[in-house]
Amino acid sequence: MTRTPFSIAAVLAVVTTLLVGLVSFFPGTAAVAVSGADFDAGNIISDEVYYNASAMTETQIQTFLDTKVGTCSNANCLNVVKIDTASRAADAVCRSYQGAAREPVSRVIAKVSQACGINPQVLLVTLQKEQSLVEGTTARAPSAARLERAMGYACPDTAQGGCDPSFAGVYNQLYKSAWQFKRYSNPPGTSAYFTWFAPGKTVDVQYNPNVSCGTKRVTIANQATAALYYYTPYTPNAAALSALNGVGDSCSAYGNRNFWVYFTTWFGSTKPVGQTVGNVDAAAGGFGSVTVSGWALDKTTSASIPVHVYVGGKGSAVTASTSRPDVARHYPAAGPLHGFSTTVSAAPGTHDVCVYAIGVASTDLVSCTTVTVRDPSPVGSLDVVSVGPGGVQVAGWALDPETADPISVHVYVGGVGRAIRADGMRPDIARAYPDSGPAHGFTTTVAASPGPQQVCAYAINVRAGATTVLGCRTVQALGSDPLGSLDSVTPGSRSLTVSGWALDPDSAGAVPVHVYVDGVGRAVTADRGRSDIARVFPAFGPDHGFSVRLDATPGDHQVCVYAINVGPGSTSTLGCRTVSVTATSPVGSSDVVRGVVGGVQLSGWALHPQAPTEIVPVHVYVDGVGTALRTGRPRPDVARAWPGAGNDQGYEAVVAARPGAHDVCVYAIDTRGGVNTLLSCSTVVAR
Repeated sequence: MTRTPFSIAAVLAVVTTLLVGLVSFFPGTAAVAVSGADFDAGNIISDEVYYNASAMTETQIQTFLDTKVGTCSNANCLNVVKIDTASRAADAVCRSYQGAAREPVSRVIAKVSQACGINPQVLLVTLQKEQSLVEGTTARAPSAARLERAMGYACPDTAQGGCDPSFAGVYNQLYKSAWQFKRYSNPPGTSAYFTWFAPGKTVDVQYNPNVSCGTKRVTIANQATAALYYYTPYTPNAAALSALNGVGDSCSAYGNRNFWVYFTTWFGSTKPVGQTVGNVDAAAGGFGSVTVSGWALDKTTSASIPVHVYVGGKGSAVTASTSRPDVARHYPAAGPLHGFSTTVSAAPGTHDVCVYAIGVASTDLVSCTTVTVRDPSPVGSLDVVSVGPGGVQVAGWALDPETADPISVHVYVGGVGRAIRADGMRPDIARAYPDSGPAHGFTTTVAASPGPQQVCAYAINVRAGATTVLGCRTVQALGSDPLGSLDSVTPGSRSLTVSGWALDPDSAGAVPVHVYVDGVGRAVTADRGRSDIARVFPAFGPDHGFSVRLDATPGDHQVCVYAINVGPGSTSTLGCRTVSVTATSPVGSSDVVRGVVGGVQLSGWALHPQAPTEIVPVHVYVDGVGTALRTGRPRPDVARAWPGAGNDQGYEAVVAARPGAHDVCVYAIDTRGGVNTLLSCSTVVAR
């Protein structure tokens, strides 16, 4: 069946006042208030009203249509259109229908109502809430398509606007929907198929076809209300009820809301006119209790009457005798003393709350709703249990729902307890528990011996209820001695590079580290960034790495590293290693050594593997007399062979010499303390 909000005309026709505001109805009906607060999801309409087939005659229906439709702009309006109807035999649901040519819609409605035992007002309201065919702009010029699906019968939400063509037309729609309304009650001769909204049953009714919008717990009070849910299986949410004159939110559905508002606006109350009237203004679950308030009276007397409140089947009596001037204004003969408010003890959980007005001659259900009773015991969370500076860090929140004051929390680490007060600011808790305020956070650091430690936190109960275990966790405590690692000792040319990390569990700051090479110490600070350490010890941050380069002669050396203690505890040995340091000499080539006029021509290249971009001195000895040269000439071939060495490691020169034979030797000089490298020695003849 189609679901639409009110048309503009219908919106303007609804006056959404409170109890004291009245609206106009079809002549002969009693005026009642129209307010979303009065919508009873479990008792939308009574059986007496819904199945009252004699509520209107054909003449009254025609007069009603003429009044609501007004001046018709085409030949399709319900107050002027004539339709051919077919005869239908009686069955287990409806009596027979005698068909005829060119019947007015008012006659069809009256005959269908009598045949199937459905109030003609129900059919009129359904024509409006499904296709806006009774009142408003659409009703004054309806399309043929709207008449085809007049009651929304066989037009499921899942069909996205499509309808079964075998049930098309005003007559088919009226008869089949009325037949279906009656069939929902499982009359004798049919199967007991429709049971999921059975009267007396508490069910979850969706707010919207979109299941993510959630459900409402509804106790179905009668068969008529069940029929409405079978036909339109959604209940209005708070947004739909607070906007009776329009649109709610994306999760609102309007079918049953619109049915109730149209019926009430046009014909009066959906409940039978009895002697007792009343309303439950509020029913709320508290901590171990339910509070219910409202009003009730018997119209035959001004005396206050009893009200019985049942919570989960357990009854409590209260007299409706407090002053309610608003009630007196609507029922002046009754006076004001008809209000009630009571609090009933209840166990935590979800409960059906039903309120009955005990009248002089009858007992009537005022309302049934579902509330949730909260546990009075403290609530909270153990949010953080982690190692950090000073020991084990514990944080979370706790509150007792019976007081806004901070409460005590007991924290146990390794069986040793500490009492703290949960009074730290937690705005997120204030948002979730606005009555309690924000001062319910706790945080503390507890010293702990190294090794696995069980940490438990307890919220201490204040009044009713019991102390609550917030949680227990096991952590690997660090103790107080520094910890860390000697990650590497890397030998270089006459040097050692020592790297690792260190931290002291008593402080988040950087700690001193002493590095000893063959017993000779050097102090450094472990303050370099180490993101891996921050991931393992997030409370300490990343700045706990160290790396230092120390001079060392070629040969074997013992390296030992110590993390120096801060505060309680003792200095820790991070490790000892024995490494060998070797000397690395320059490399190169004497490519050209030849005699030329006036001397010796030389060219080649040289570099130091540990510092390949440095300029390497080259010494040339001619008959034992030395001349110093320097690299710096382009040698692309050397750059290709030694990536990273650069392009300027070549040398080229002519060294003066007398004509004749000479001994010439070329050396690459090690400026880093190593051994000089002989590149070549030869005899050449200068000219």
